[in-house]
Amino acid sequence: MALLHHFKKSVRPFKIGPDFIDPIFHHKISNTPSVNLDAFMMNKKQVKWLYKKYSDKDISICEGVMGFYDGMDKGSSAYDISKLLQIPTIVILDGSSSYITVSAILKGLLTYKKNNTIKAIVLNKISSQGHFELIKNIIEEDFKDISVLGWIQKDLQSLSETHLGLDINDSSRIKRISKDVLKHIDIKMLKKIASKCKIPKIDNYPFKKIKQIDKKLAIVNDENFSFLYHDNAKFLKEIFRDVVFIDSTKNETIPKDADSVYVVGGYVEQEHNYKKIKNSHKFKDSLILHSKTKPIYAECAGMLYLSNRVDDKKMSGILDLDFTMHDRFQRMGYYFSGNDSIKGHAFHYTNIINSKDGVDALFKQKGNIGEIASWKKNNVFGTYLHTMLRNNPSIVKKRFT
Repeated sequence: MALLHHFKKSVRPFKIGPDFIDPIFHHKISNTPSVNLDAFMMNKKQVKWLYKKYSDKDISICEGVMGFYDGMDKGSSAYDISKLLQIPTIVILDGSSSYITVSAILKGLLTYKKNNTIKAIVLNKISSQGHFELIKNIIEEDFKDISVLGWIQKDLQSLSETHLGLDINDSSRIKRISKDVLKHIDIKMLKKIASKCKIPKIDNYPFKKIKQIDKKLAIVNDENFSFLYHDNAKFLKEIFRDVVFIDSTKNETIPKDADSVYVVGGYVEQEHNYKKIKNSHKFKDSLILHSKTKPIYAECAGMLYLSNRVDDKKMSGILDLDFTMHDRFQRMGYYFSGNDSIKGHAFHYTNIINSKDGVDALFKQKGNIGEIASWKKNNVFGTYLHTMLRNNPSIVKKRFT
């Protein structure tokens, strides 16, 4: 957050992995859309192309996923992506109640995979300048090729939290918090490390080309339906004659001349989100009218809105499905979809009560038996799976037209 705020005049945020919430956070801080880099859902050449396409600012900042090596089993850890793109990595290390042990932890990170891209560290939760110097001297003695960029004071003020993570609406505090976080960070050294990063060369478009679609697409994308990969939006704009965005929370209607509708994921089933749409009758009626003769493709919360209900919350009734909310997530992580073996991501707390018109299952490994997670009725298709469309144009041809 602090770095994005510092470089916000010209920065491109990236996020490793399938996460939606962090990119929304990135966008609001930097005023530039964040792009997901995912080597599970895309192949290596495609990830390189995506990184090159969107590296159009003075500096790019890529946020990792979990710990540095977590996700290697899926080929899409921070280690995998930084190695693939040769992005220098800065590791944040917790220095609280410790000093020599920090160097031991760093040694483990550096030697676990020798071809990693770790170039620098920042020490977090540090009590004083003296505490920082103590750790810094040990690390510089042990590792001649690792830069220590500085330290972050322990017990700094932070943003308030919501059930979705940090509260981005608490924006009045971002400037101050960012300044505090970067107070002891050597930005000049950071820029020097970043300047050594070279954008990969990609000669050919590494995706299957799709013919232009002479139709109008409406994308429902707002505070409730917020989970939209930036490149999905860009790709759909490239291939459809016309793309319009609809805000359901403002009771906007699906245009009568729209040929297809894409309802993205989000949090429509959450109580405070549901309040923002339950009285959007014009929007609901226009979506129902559209569904009678034209295609709708809906992901996760978009699919929930197509159902009859989620517990006691009444939805549109376009699909004859009923869902219930659980205290624990029902799916989380990478999945393959049934018939098409499309790679994607799912994370949801709801589950189906009745399973009419089920068409595709999701499974963790190819060949496994998975539970139904997609439903279809006439031209309306709903799925729990989030995926990237540029490398899956068959979804667009099959479900959007």
